[in-house]
Amino acid sequence: MGNPITPDSLIDRFFSASLEELLEERLAADPEAGILRLFQRTAESVPAYRKFLAERGIDPGTITTLAAFQKLPLTTKSNYVHAFPLPERCPDGRLWDCDRVAVSSGSTGQPTFWPRGLRHELEVALRFEQLFKDSFRAHERSTLAVVAFALGNWVGGMYTTSCLWHLARKGYPLLVATPGNKPEEIFRVIRELAPHFQQTVLLGYPPFLKDVIDAGLAEGIPWHRFRVKTVFAGEVFSEEWRALVGRRLGGGSPCYDSASLYGTADGGVLGIETPLSIAIRRFFADHPNAARQLFGETRLPTLVQYDPSSCYFETHEDTLVFSGDRGLPLIRYHIADQGGLVGYEQMRAFLAEAGAPSLANYGLDETRPVPPFPFVYVFGRADFTVSFYGANIYPENIAVGLEQPQIMEWVTGKFVLEAKETSDGDKYLNVTVELLPGIAPDSEKSLIIAESIRLQLLRLNSEFANYTPTDKQLPWVSLRSFGDPEFFPSGVKHRYTR
Repeated sequence: MGNPITPDSLIDRFFSASLEELLEERLAADPEAGILRLFQRTAESVPAYRKFLAERGIDPGTITTLAAFQKLPLTTKSNYVHAFPLPERCPDGRLWDCDRVAVSSGSTGQPTFWPRGLRHELEVALRFEQLFKDSFRAHERSTLAVVAFALGNWVGGMYTTSCLWHLARKGYPLLVATPGNKPEEIFRVIRELAPHFQQTVLLGYPPFLKDVIDAGLAEGIPWHRFRVKTVFAGEVFSEEWRALVGRRLGGGSPCYDSASLYGTADGGVLGIETPLSIAIRRFFADHPNAARQLFGETRLPTLVQYDPSSCYFETHEDTLVFSGDRGLPLIRYHIADQGGLVGYEQMRAFLAEAGAPSLANYGLDETRPVPPFPFVYVFGRADFTVSFYGANIYPENIAVGLEQPQIMEWVTGKFVLEAKETSDGDKYLNVTVELLPGIAPDSEKSLIIAESIRLQLLRLNSEFANYTPTDKQLPWVSLRSFGDPEFFPSGVKHRYTR
């Protein structure tokens, strides 16, 4: 049977094996057998999940097939994460077996904590290695990595930094700088360090990095000299936006100059854009009818490849369900992201049937090997949140801003929350508010309402307070008359986000 796999052996394997060897092992693994093992291990060792199953009359011993697994009830933040104390959601109830923690904000501002250990983090570090080696050739080029995510307990900054440190320890010629989301510190790092490296990688939320790039150009930073690559996370963006950012950096290889991560605080990095997935997405950007046929909509989702032996995806009513172990084992956890799955061979067959030309036409170097991992596509949150500078903005946060005494004399309480984009690709938060009958819109009311929303967002939403630049925190408020047919039609169930 061979030697048992231990946490220490997994750690040793990451640092001793090449990326190619590790990916071959993942591709050879049986994800269905792996997810059944994870279920049995979780049901046996995690007190909260044992109780979750017992409360629903489920005997873990009867879950021996994938079909039985797929009938298990979904876990969610409300019925599992918030229903059981944090230690009970850890293996053997031992919170201290994890040595680091990340925090995410909820709709009420109550934080959710996500502990993990080194061995869990290395699964995500492998995704960073795949990206840095296959996309950026960082094993061949000295690389300055500039982490521009918010630092502190929030998941993006410290998780990214730690994973990049692992790559440096593994032998990549990589220096990691951590200015966080402070433009002046980013510029200081770039000016002092970037000239000494063959390439620079900026990592952050899409609108923030664009702000930094534009401000840097205004300050005379010669981005084109530093062979800048970008790593994004947290938001869907268009291929036109990718091209615009690439031009401002002086890049000319969209499939190899940037990549987006699909990640969550609870699951870590679940998938990554690869040169292949970017080339395919660029094809769909040119062929909206093909996009509609495959994705069900003409708008483009984020399209990434994922490792089913590390994170096992399913779909539920056009939303994503995830199982995996990132410190707190999660079984059939409903992420509430709208999206779906496409197998590798299924994607290749669809492209052939759609008459797609060689993907070299879209920037893919077809002489390089392509790991045949499946695809997951993500449109965004299905639970009515809006992502803005990487922060999840909840309708509940906006509602509190409208429920102040003076403001309630003007408004019905209905609103539409949107993250919109200017013609130059800059993001802003837009809130369209319905006025009471007989109340006329004016600029003073708009400003008072915007300031009230900003104050409540800062009070209730720590992600907004720490991710969003100060000059972007005041939303643009548009006031509409009662029953406005475009935003507030009568007789129709109202949606608070678009």
